[in-house]
Amino acid sequence: MYSILPEASKLVMSYVAAVCGKGAEVNQVKEQLLQSNPVLEAFGNAKTMRNDNSSRFGKYMDIEFDFKGDPLGGVISNYLLEKSRVVKQPRGERNFHVFYQLLSGGSEALLKQLKLEREFNQYNYLGLDSAKVNGVDDAANFRTVKNAMQIVGFMDDEVELVLEVVAAVLKLGNIEFKPESRMNGLDESRIQDKNELKEICELLGQDQAVLERAFSFRTVEAKQEKVSTTLNVAQAYYARDALAKNLYNRLFTWLVNRINESIKAQIKVRKKVMGVLDIYGFEIFENNSFEQFIINYCNEKLQQIFIELTLKEEQEEYVKEGIEWTHIEYFNNAIICELIENNTNGILAMLDEECLRPGTVTDETFLEKLNQVCAVHERFESRMSKSSRFLNDTTLPHTCFRIQHYAGKVMYHVEGFVDKNNDLLYRDLSQAMWKTNHMLVKTLFPEGNPAKMSLKRPPTAGSQFKTSVATLMKNLQTKNPNYIRCIKPNDQKAPHVFTEALVCHQVRYLGLMENVRVRRAGYAFKQPYEPCLERYKMLCSQTWPHWRQGARNGVQVLLTELQIPPEEFSYGRSKIFIRNPRTLFELEDLRKRRLEDLATLIQKIYRGWKCRTHFQLMKKSQITISAWTKRHFQRKKYLHLKSVTLLIQSYIRGWKARKLLRELKHQKRCEASATTIAAYWRGFQARRELRRLKEEARRKHAVAVIWAYWLGLKVRREYRKFFRANAGRKIYEFTIQRIIQKYFLELKKKLPSMSPTETTWPARPYLFLDNTHIELKRIFHLWRCKTYRDQFTAQKRAIFEEKLEASELFKDKKALYTNSVCQPFQGDYLEISKNPRYQKLTAAVEEKILLADVVNKINRANGKGAPRIFLLTQSKFIIADQKSGQIKSTVPVMDITSVSVSKQTDGLFAVHLKEGSAAAAKGDFLFTSDRLIEIITKLYRTIFFKTNQKINVVIDNEFLVQFNQDKVCVKFIQGAQKNGNLPTCKRKNNRLLEVTVP
Repeated sequence: MYSILPEASKLVMSYVAAVCGKGAEVNQVKEQLLQSNPVLEAFGNAKTMRNDNSSRFGKYMDIEFDFKGDPLGGVISNYLLEKSRVVKQPRGERNFHVFYQLLSGGSEALLKQLKLEREFNQYNYLGLDSAKVNGVDDAANFRTVKNAMQIVGFMDDEVELVLEVVAAVLKLGNIEFKPESRMNGLDESRIQDKNELKEICELLGQDQAVLERAFSFRTVEAKQEKVSTTLNVAQAYYARDALAKNLYNRLFTWLVNRINESIKAQIKVRKKVMGVLDIYGFEIFENNSFEQFIINYCNEKLQQIFIELTLKEEQEEYVKEGIEWTHIEYFNNAIICELIENNTNGILAMLDEECLRPGTVTDETFLEKLNQVCAVHERFESRMSKSSRFLNDTTLPHTCFRIQHYAGKVMYHVEGFVDKNNDLLYRDLSQAMWKTNHMLVKTLFPEGNPAKMSLKRPPTAGSQFKTSVATLMKNLQTKNPNYIRCIKPNDQKAPHVFTEALVCHQVRYLGLMENVRVRRAGYAFKQPYEPCLERYKMLCSQTWPHWRQGARNGVQVLLTELQIPPEEFSYGRSKIFIRNPRTLFELEDLRKRRLEDLATLIQKIYRGWKCRTHFQLMKKSQITISAWTKRHFQRKKYLHLKSVTLLIQSYIRGWKARKLLRELKHQKRCEASATTIAAYWRGFQARRELRRLKEEARRKHAVAVIWAYWLGLKVRREYRKFFRANAGRKIYEFTIQRIIQKYFLELKKKLPSMSPTETTWPARPYLFLDNTHIELKRIFHLWRCKTYRDQFTAQKRAIFEEKLEASELFKDKKALYTNSVCQPFQGDYLEISKNPRYQKLTAAVEEKILLADVVNKINRANGKGAPRIFLLTQSKFIIADQKSGQIKSTVPVMDITSVSVSKQTDGLFAVHLKEGSAAAAKGDFLFTSDRLIEIITKLYRTIFFKTNQKINVVIDNEFLVQFNQDKVCVKFIQGAQKNGNLPTCKRKNNRLLEVTVP
């Protein structure tokens, strides 16, 4: 860990980047780590009286390295940005660099987009007496910062959002307020020029009225009560400055977190960490306020850890190890740290207590409390304290107190201590910022979200910084520290000029004199025995390569053989201490030469092994090559012998084959000759026999023909008289038979299709076949219908039976019937068993559902309809609510006496129930449905199957229904419809219900 100043930290970072390895990924990580500095300097550094690039925040960076020493990434922690500098700067100092860089280096288009002017004197937050700094090019620095943000990983839209917030902060300082008096006598403030407010709202995507109200009113919440009070001019300016400071401070914190996202190590491997602490130094100005008090407190803590880890621990280690040592006195600043951070009587604790105390709280009451509690402390001075030492000290004003720090006395003005510690931002402003459409600003004010609003008071700035410093100290104590002390040569910022008094003062308060005395009196190098022996054991033949005894004995043997003078080292209980660095250098030189010798030995052994391996490889290769060569020649010889043998064998086999072929051909010719002679002989015999048989057949045929002619002559002579008497009838019957045969053949070709609905039939060819033609048409149709019916499934057969039943009930009676003929009866239109909404309803119905549909149930009182689920089972029908599925009514089918419908195209029907049955308590049911034909048909068939009786279906334009104890006439009239084709029911009186149908 290194504790250094800003310029030194950049040199350390550059050195780390230079000595690390190369490679695309490594170079990218190094470049990101280096380029994070310009971004943080632009937003966190400013020109002060003593430094043109003074760091106004504390930064601690952990750089992570892999086992090769290449950087993997880093993590940055920031501490206490001096946000009060945003709204006010001491004379001769500047605001943060980024404001001047943006105005100087931004293009005209960018400034126009951000609604900014290039002149510094246009903005109240920019000090004009030192706006320009010699040797500083703000325009070039702005280009450097933008390039660095791109390298670090900022997207273009993120850079644009950041610059919009910076421009908004700059323009907040131009908002001016004017006083106004209200009727009740209270003072309030109003914004003088609302143009600046409008431009800020455009930059942040904010409603102008919301932000204007937040600057004029303050809402105080306590439990369930809200009180809204007006702000006077002073309070309005305080609210404006508080918003500007908080907006810039949160933007800076967001920048640090965003940089951490880009530079953090992406690979999770075992790594080493180097921390670089770049934090503000001790500050003593003419006018020291809360910021200098906090900064000097941090430096006191760093000085304390420096004392603990260098002066105190080193001297204690000599005593612990049994080394003869004379204690060197030094100043321990723990008493100053206790004065500031004590949880009960410390200055920070009393400041927090004063801020939280009810009643009137001012900086004077805080100083008065300090005078009471810290009066007897030797490091605290005040004119108003109980101690009389400072009553006549005219250098100490009444509104100040003085602390004797390790670096000298510092006088603090208490003005502003309470307000700066409170760091209060009104809740109205937080909520206004959260309501913006600006993505970045919205994320900076999460407490403005009404869902996450808390009435708990936020921690004070002092307590936050105290916690951060405690975390930093805890982190530093886990590291091995190295310090780079920076000495400022003069106050004029001039080169080659050393002010002796200033340099001596810094050397004294930094504790360098005590540190040098400890170093000169102590030992330059110390190391445990085990690593020391492991590092230098090759220098001694007794300890090399393995030492079997204790490590301390090994180190003693080693140093004795090397003949190092005894005064140059001392043996501790667990470590070896070497006084002179020259001795350590000599050991390192001896080790270097010995390593060269060992390297030569290793090279010799390696080269011998390599040559032996090469020789063995060559020998093995020679044997392999020889074996393959011999194999090649033997194989070539074998193949030659094999080819010669095969050639001889082929000639012998060819001669034998040709000889056998000649013998087989001769034998075949002999067999073919014998076969040919036998065939010719058999052919001759067959032809001779054929001629004999043909001659014999002709003779027999001639005899048969003569005999047939003779028999025919006898028959004609015998039946000549009979044939002449019956010739007409025979000819008639033969003609009729031929005509009927031709009729059937023609009819076969002209048969119509097999559809039962087909009505065509071929024309009648002859008048005498009229009855036959009609009968054949009837028989064909019956056969065709039977064939069509044989193709039906049981389900389809039932549907056609229902259709037939509906035809018998409604054909030529109900006008709605014709529309239902082409519509198949589906039954379950709701798929009620699959619908999860009706699980309870399905569970309640144990029987098979024959029909499920949504109908409109007509109210008996007013005639209005309500949608209901109509379920029909084998023994009952159920009426249920459409939305919830709750059962409203259950009616057994045996209680139904009749059903009534009109002759019109409407879907209204009445279900008449038995008088005295449980279901008829309220009377008959009236329903409307587009599927009236299907519902009544299924209801009719269900009742018939259940009771073996047919119910009466009344089709008339007037019928009576029973409502409670009254008989009501339902009358259908035609008229204009309001609800399309749906019938409209209207209860005229206790005895009449009119139904208007189209």
